Amino acid sequence: MSEATSTTDHDQIRKWVEQREGRPSKIGAKGRKGGILRIDFGEPEEDFEEIGWDEFFKIFDENRLAFLHQDKTADGKTSRFNKFLERG
Repeated sequence: MSEATSTTDHDQIRKWVEQREGRPSKIGAKGRKGGILRIDFGEPEEDFEEIGWDEFFKIFDENRLAFLHQDKTADGKTSRFNKFLERG
């Protein structure tokens, strides 16, 4: 696995997600404010609620999160590995 890096830059996060055809989503709060952020790829996950980027980044910043992501796998393919962490 190639090295993962973290960022809080909204433009960088959005670009990474959109290059992989991902969608900003949340779980655990259907139709309510808040929730746990996720990036949904491919077929929509049943437990995920797709949200807009404005809501996504509002939750992201309110919870002081950072986005850990990997650009390439060890064999050089595009990686979709990502994780949300508390900012250090």
